[in-house]
Amino acid sequence: MTKRIKQAVSRWCYNKIPAPEFYAACKEMGILGIDLVKPDEWPLLKEAGLICTCTPSHSLTEGLNNPANHELCLQQIRASIEANAEAGFPNVVCFSGNRNGISEEEGAANCVAALKQVAGLAEEKGVTLVMELLNSKVNHKDYQADHTDWSVDVCKQVGSPNVKLLYDIYHMQIMEGDLIRTIRDNIDFIGHFHTGGNPGRNEIDDTQEIHHPPIMRAIAETGYTGWVGHEFVPTGDPLTSLRAAYALCDV
Repeated sequence: MTKRIKQAVSRWCYNKIPAPEFYAACKEMGILGIDLVKPDEWPLLKEAGLICTCTPSHSLTEGLNNPANHELCLQQIRASIEANAEAGFPNVVCFSGNRNGISEEEGAANCVAALKQVAGLAEEKGVTLVMELLNSKVNHKDYQADHTDWSVDVCKQVGSPNVKLLYDIYHMQIMEGDLIRTIRDNIDFIGHFHTGGNPGRNEIDDTQEIHHPPIMRAIAETGYTGWVGHEFVPTGDPLTSLRAAYALCDV
């Protein structure tokens, strides 16, 4: 196994499996990072020799594109940055929020203004903020950060090495396609990846349309050193599906 891709997995997709059992299985198959783990499971995570590779912070729908949300969102982001730094975890996820009539220009400016207020703390603590790209066509109607160009522009305006994007392959296949070219062109602004089969956000096997091995090779060839988190909902035996995904992406 070449290990050019550091693989992680989202906890919520496997919530039916008790934490100790799930973490032991992940460790055995070579998955050393778990996304979106609640803090009450962090001790179990550390006991298993794993880390939380992406920590939640604030609301997905009521996000940084609206100044009315800034006080609460920034409070939660700061708390997550501090907790991550203390635990030695790398990333905190944040969200644009839904448009609710806010224009692209206004939403971007509001996100930039908010992120600039926490970028310094992220840099000081060695934690990266990753704004997640989500599709607004199927799963997250009206979500604003639904295209790469808009979101990269936000990162450029913030101008911090610790403010990047969570590039979700499933979501961006729905919104844009052209995955490999987009990843190569924007890798400097990507701090984390998620996988998932389309349609359905299920296994990343040959039952769906996204061919993940060349995408993983393209990611590895950029020199990317962050994590790729599996975030698909298994339809068969969960751990069998996860092992297959791990093998598929071990390029």
